Amino acid sequence: MTLSANQPAAPALTWSEDEFKPEGRYLLDRASFLGPAMLLPAVIYIIGLVGIPFVIAIAYSFSDVTVGDQSIDWVGLDNFRSVIDNQTFRTALKNSFLFAIVSQIIVIILANILAMVLSTQFHGKRIVRFLVLLPWTTPLALATIGWLWTLDNVYSPLDAALRGMGLLGPDTRFGPGRNMLWLAKEELAQLSVLTIHVWRTLPLATVILLAGLSAIPQDVKDAADVDGASFWRQLFYIRFPLLLPIMAVAVLYGIVFTFTDMTVVYILTRGGPIDQTQVLASWAFFTGVEASNLAHGAAIALFLFPLLVVVAMIMLRMARRAETG
Repeated sequence: MTLSANQPAAPALTWSEDEFKPEGRYLLDRASFLGPAMLLPAVIYIIGLVGIPFVIAIAYSFSDVTVGDQSIDWVGLDNFRSVIDNQTFRTALKNSFLFAIVSQIIVIILANILAMVLSTQFHGKRIVRFLVLLPWTTPLALATIGWLWTLDNVYSPLDAALRGMGLLGPDTRFGPGRNMLWLAKEELAQLSVLTIHVWRTLPLATVILLAGLSAIPQDVKDAADVDGASFWRQLFYIRFPLLLPIMAVAVLYGIVFTFTDMTVVYILTRGGPIDQTQVLASWAFFTGVEASNLAHGAAIALFLFPLLVVVAMIMLRMARRAETG
């Protein structure tokens, strides 16, 4: 049997996937349900550990609540005026910016050097990488206790080493030689806190920059070598421009970790000598918890919020630019 030219052809058989799926489609197969369900634990975590305490802190900062009297009575901006007029608060604010900014300048310089060294091949590279990453893997409180013993005003092994080199005067039978008093002098105490922040955040910045260096295309490096570009030309015209977004991320993370940290100051100096190493986080704790003035402590802590908002906005903008190309 043959079809004539004028006879219409049989219609093509078409179907959709939904015709072969069961009527009661599994709930977890629906993207509209699965997405929110996967995000729900994170949302609950953020609301419970960040959102609710933040709202309570705002309420406390506009009240006269204390540990002894937890009734929230509205006082307006009185707490903020009192905090701003406090000399210790101004010192803590200055130190917070000083430690955060200066430490990250030092960190980004040292991290670039370490990243370039670790990106090359040499004997003992794994051991060096382990030693570089060790400060980041050590609990901060435990590491700070180690630094506290190292910088002890009387029995510091660092002072003993300096005396052994003849830099602080020798020990005698009447007692040890002169000590540096690392934690008793204002400048040395601030330098000690700054050093620990650099020591703590340097491994993270190094790892971030090392990942950025490994992402630079080998063709670019080979072309620079063929063109006879020196090390410094490759550094300033190739590596730094390509690593600039990565360095910005490392600096932002370091600023957040340093600006919001109170562990170093609390364990190492407790804000001394004479509150000269206080930072906002530690002063908020001493005022709100140890001094039982919850209202003033909350007001001090809220001064951390604007910086964190700015850092978050910068990071989100950088992430958006990275996505768009």
